Formats: sequence, C-alpha cells, structure tokens
Amino acid sequence: MMPTVTPELVVDGGYPQWRRLALQALSHHWPPESLNWVSRLPSAPAALQLPLDTPAETAGSAAMPASVRPRISRDLAALLQDAALFRSADRWAFLYKVLWRWQQGDRSVASPADQDGARLAAMAKAVRRAKHDMIAYVRFRSRGAASPPEYLAWYEPEHDVLPYAAGHFADRMGKSTWCIGTPQGAALWDGQALRLTDTPADAAAWQADTRDDAIEPLWLTYYQSIFNPARLNTTALEQRMPVRFWKGLPEGELIPQMIADARNGAQRTGQASGVGIMAGKPIAVEAHIAQPQRPVPTSLDQCRRCELWRDATQAVPGSGPASARIVVIGEQPGDHEDLAGLPFIGPAGQVLDEALRRAGVARDSLYLTNAVKHFKWEPRGKRRLHKTPAQREVEACAHWLDAELARLRPAVIVTLGATALRAVLGRDAALKDHLGQAIPLEQGWLVATWHPSYALRSGDASAHEACVRDIAHALGRAASLARDGGA
Repeated sequence: MMPTVTPELVVDGGYPQWRRLALQALSHHWPPESLNWVSRLPSAPAALQLPLDTPAETAGSAAMPASVRPRISRDLAALLQDAALFRSADRWAFLYKVLWRWQQGDRSVASPADQDGARLAAMAKAVRRAKHDMIAYVRFRSRGAASPPEYLAWYEPEHDVLPYAAGHFADRMGKSTWCIGTPQGAALWDGQALRLTDTPADAAAWQADTRDDAIEPLWLTYYQSIFNPARLNTTALEQRMPVRFWKGLPEGELIPQMIADARNGAQRTGQASGVGIMAGKPIAVEAHIAQPQRPVPTSLDQCRRCELWRDATQAVPGSGPASARIVVIGEQPGDHEDLAGLPFIGPAGQVLDEALRRAGVARDSLYLTNAVKHFKWEPRGKRRLHKTPAQREVEACAHWLDAELARLRPAVIVTLGATALRAVLGRDAALKDHLGQAIPLEQGWLVATWHPSYALRSGDASAHEACVRDIAHALGRAASLARDGGA
C-alpha cells in the first residue's frame, strides 16, 4: 500500500532501531521508493512520521502480522548487520530495499551476482576489513595520571566499528581502564562496564594527555633496533601496514626516516645505525652464502631443506619399479597426492593415464616422481590451490631427484612441464623450445612435454585434445628410445 504522505524514518540507534523501523514499514507494505530514511545522532530528536490516517501509537506498539514477518537466511542477516556499519548516506534506504526484495520473494538479492547483492557484499566486506584494521592498529598510550582512564587511544575508523572494537578490547584488557577516541565518538571502559558516546573526541587533547607515557620511548628504541634496512621491502610493508594507519602509531613518525636511510645506503650493511657505528669492519655477504651448511636428511620424511614441509601433509616419494627404463618427472604433488602419499593419482594423473593409453605404454612399467616432493599450496576458501614452487625450493629438492636418477639410471627421462625440465637440465630453459624433442644427456635421453594439468586448464575441448595428444606422442617417443636407444 503506497502511503498518502511520504514517511520519514529517522534512525538514531543503529541497526537495532533500523530493524524495528523496517519491520514497521514492511507491516504497512511500504515500498522502498515511498520512504525517506534519515540518519541522526542519538542526541538529536527522533520521530517516525506516519501517514495522517495511521495513529502513531499503534505503529510503535502493534505486533507485525505473521503474513508479512520476514524470515531471512542467517547469511543475509549477517550481511545486513555488517553493512549497517558502512558509512553511506543511503545505507538505511539501501538495506530496506534489500529486505523488501527478499520479502517479495526475490532471493537473488542475497547473491553477489545481483547488483544489489554485490553492493551489499562489498559493504559487509569493507566493514569486516575495518573491524580487523581497528583491532590491529589501535595503540594505547599511558596517561601517567592517577585518575582514570589509565590508557588513551586515538583512531580514525573508515566505518562505524567502534562498538565492535571496544568490545574486543574490553574482553582482553581486564580491569585496566581505557578510552578510545574517534572523530565520531568515544568508548570508555572503567574496568567493569563499557560506555559509548557519539560526542566527537578532540585529537589534539588526546595526544597531549599521553605525552608522559614512560613506556613509549622504550618501545621506539626497541622498534628502531630491530629494524633491518637490508631486508626492507617497502611494497610489502605498505601492504601489511597501510600508510593511512601510520599517523596513529607511535612508531609511525619513525618509519619514513628509516625507509629513507635504508634507500640512502643503510641497506648495504644490514645494520641499525646504532650497531653500524660500533668498532669493526662490515662485510657484505650474500644471503645464501651466510646460511650454515645443513646436514643431508637421512630420509625424505625428515627433509627440512626448505619450508614446504610445514604446510604439507607428507612428502610424496617417487613410485615405480626399480628396473624402470623410463622415469616420468612432474612438478610437485597435488592436493590428492599430498593426502595419499602417491604421485599422479589426482585429476592430472587421470590425464596422464589417458595419454599413456593412447601411447600404448603401461603405467606400471614407469617410475613416476616429481621435481619437488612436498605440495606447495595457497588457501582459497575451503580449497587448497596449487602454487608454483620457487627456484630455491626446486634446488633444495634436487638432492632427492638426483638420488632417484642415480639409483634408477633410466634410459629416458620424460619431463612434464617447465619446472621439471629446468630441474633435470640444471639451468633455465623454455619448454616451448624443447617440446617433443629427444635431447641427449650424459646417460640416456630426455623428452620434454606439457604437464597434464595444462590440459585441465585449457579453455576448450580442442586445446585439451591437442595437449593430451602431445603428451601421448612424447611418451610414445620415450618408449621407442628406451626400446632401441635411437632417435
């Protein structure tokens, strides 16, 4: 029902009040375009302007009819609550629009593929990021005064996340009293109860009240002493600690100068200035030379030559008969291989099996292994996605690959992908320059081809077919070389 007078819904109590007003608006079947949503500070007068034919006392107290009472999903409720903290002039109107569409049966509004759903998800994501940032970058400073609060902090959040962060610190700082000031308000913890106010704090007064903090000089001295200019990566620093937060950090005033010093020569010594002036002669040493020699591990499961073992389930050794004339080398184990401890049993292994079938080569006649023995991956939701191993990780695993090849002494080595090719040749090599060729080695031959996973990533069926055909051809060529030793 379209109201006869445009209602003005005033929100001065955040999400709880918006929810109450939105439910009342739904009970009157007011479409989003018929409403005017207004945000006010709690100190300002607030009222719900209703049509002249609707008694105000009825709208505030009447129960919503069950037929229009919305039942939203838990995920949508979480998105609405987070998005309600997003600073935007039209946030309450937009959230009501989302709720209205849901109430009308349009479930696509909760999908990121929908225009409104995408905006809602982006708002919620920005708020979650702001929550994380405030917890990470708030710095408390001691007032050095007998009267509470003991600690003050100044922070400028991008969104209305002060109550969330205040609750976080209240749970963790015990009976220590503190106050967090922001341009939009403040949070005070007296050791027992948390109080929030929308009265903007005075940044200059906040900072002046913490000048007697006796701990801060010690922290700044410590921060300067642990700074290693030789390992400075400005891009990584600014990604992990964005510049906009520096002004709220005690060490923020030091960082630009330390970066400037590092760029102007301090990187050459890799020492803090206080250490560099000490007696002695600085010696430039490459990082890989400075590392101590590590004893060769006695078994693959005990290998700690690189850091990949930390996130892998287990090392995946090669598999196949000791008498194998052909060794097939891939890049690294995948998710399935990492869990089972066997090479080439996942989707890439299925592509390899198809290529072997076409080439007329029995899988159990081959020795299958990888240049890197641990699965390197990165999280993507609940999945573990393959990540290409770095050259240093390939070099660290060369000990195990060399031992396999020395033990087996194969007639032919088939490398799947560029990583395996470079690992066998011991130098940089472009796969496209060696595809399908028979390359003589000191002992035997090398045949290079695509990794089966390349077929899985192909954009269409024809590209997939071409890749499998090339792999089958290389395997057939290897079988011929192993049989008669000729090209």
